[in-house]
Amino acid sequence: MAVFLNPEEIARNIQDGSTIALVGFGGMGQCDSILKGIRESFLRTGHPRDLTVYHAAGQSDKSNGIEYIAEEGLLRRVIGGHWGLAPKMKRLIEENKIEAYCFPQGQLTHLFRTMASGLPGQLSRIGLGTFVDPRKDGGKFNERTKEKEDLVKLVTIEDEEYLFYKSIPIDYVFIRGTTIDEGGNMTTEEEALKLEVLSAAQAVRANGGNVVAQVKYLASSGTLHPKDVTVPGYLIDFINMAKLPEINHRQIPSAAYNPVFSGNARGPSQNLELLPLSIRKIIGRRAVHEMPASAVANIGIGIPGDVIGPILHEEHLESNVVLTLESGVIGGLPLGENQFGIAHNADAILDHEYLFDYYHGTGVDIAFMGAAEVDINGNVNVSKFGNRIAGCGGFIDITQPAKKVVFCTTFTGGGLDAVIENCQLRIIREGTIKKFVKDVSQITFSGEYASDHHQQIIYVTERAVFELSQEGLILKEIAPGIDLMKDVLAHMEFTPIVDENLKPMDLRIFSKKSMELQAL
Repeated sequence: MAVFLNPEEIARNIQDGSTIALVGFGGMGQCDSILKGIRESFLRTGHPRDLTVYHAAGQSDKSNGIEYIAEEGLLRRVIGGHWGLAPKMKRLIEENKIEAYCFPQGQLTHLFRTMASGLPGQLSRIGLGTFVDPRKDGGKFNERTKEKEDLVKLVTIEDEEYLFYKSIPIDYVFIRGTTIDEGGNMTTEEEALKLEVLSAAQAVRANGGNVVAQVKYLASSGTLHPKDVTVPGYLIDFINMAKLPEINHRQIPSAAYNPVFSGNARGPSQNLELLPLSIRKIIGRRAVHEMPASAVANIGIGIPGDVIGPILHEEHLESNVVLTLESGVIGGLPLGENQFGIAHNADAILDHEYLFDYYHGTGVDIAFMGAAEVDINGNVNVSKFGNRIAGCGGFIDITQPAKKVVFCTTFTGGGLDAVIENCQLRIIREGTIKKFVKDVSQITFSGEYASDHHQQIIYVTERAVFELSQEGLILKEIAPGIDLMKDVLAHMEFTPIVDENLKPMDLRIFSKKSMELQAL
């Protein structure tokens, strides 16, 4: 029978040197009440300390989640997928205060299932040719970690290369739900995402560890519908009833609870504001031109997450495609920025790890992803820049098996400013950072792997469109008003192949009016 404990009591139960697992996604699904209790206990008593933290998706929206326990001494090691919205955790990693391993988010979700089955590790092709490959960095994400143990290794089975991700014995996992009954059965009816709570609970139980659930409501035994139970009571050891749930158990960053984002209500869509014409909208409009008919698509964080969904809505094309988010959300209009991972009026909300089965096995028809650096071989970096880190999230899991990938990025960074006048693009101030470089700082996407597997790869910017070939990047289109030499080639560290039939980008992309695209 599960025991009710407050955060201070939970913290006292955690032994120094333990491995804890967190379940959440961005600003959703974290056990903030429990994590605050652990932090307060450490600052007051010095314990628990030297913890290893294992998590799949990013665990903060810049101020919550994993940020509460990002303290030197409290943590010894982190194994995760993304820290782009966790500034304190990023600083610990960048300053070599803790050990850090970065692995693809989907592999980390599947590793929970692997551990639940009592297996030694997870086999996958995902990560080959990237920084996760042990022939490169092996996922070790800072100097402090370079001489530490290898958690991924290269294996060959029937002449095929795979990566073997080692199982990580976990002592405690913190999962979140909405309601729990007196028998410990937990539901998730008000949560925006299902995530991998069941797999994580079973993984920890397989290691003899403890499952800790943070919930909002207590129900009598026998009152929950059995199909609504996400985690059965026999898996849960400790329960924390969140105090001040409007603060410590927020559904999404912008609301304590909104039934639209848990699928308990449908919201009006006709009042959604149109995006103003901007560099980002231009990139998104050109990217949408690559969408195959009746495609199953994935939208990544950044420019794609902010503009692709709204553009499809403006063009009345959202019913022609199936949009997916790596969090498990299918359909609807995705939200961007720090609320990436949820959608307005979703059609389905799947378990996090099960959507990655589709990404890995079938592969989406098209993936729209951001890019921070692109090199002459078509490699893309979104994960690490010198000593500055972000992580890969689900980027590798999605892009590597996808049939087609469209990378969306501004041509330069650091202060770029441009205007659109009479369907012409004019650069007012050039960015100080070149994004098309001779060699990327870290390979998050392997152009060589993509070429070998015959993927179609497109790189869309506000002024130029490239395509990957066996010979390298081919410049296919430039924006109207842009000078090839002055505005494009002069700001690249390498010379791409210029298509002999170089074309202007579609003028409709630069119009304030609808593009009036035909049905995809």
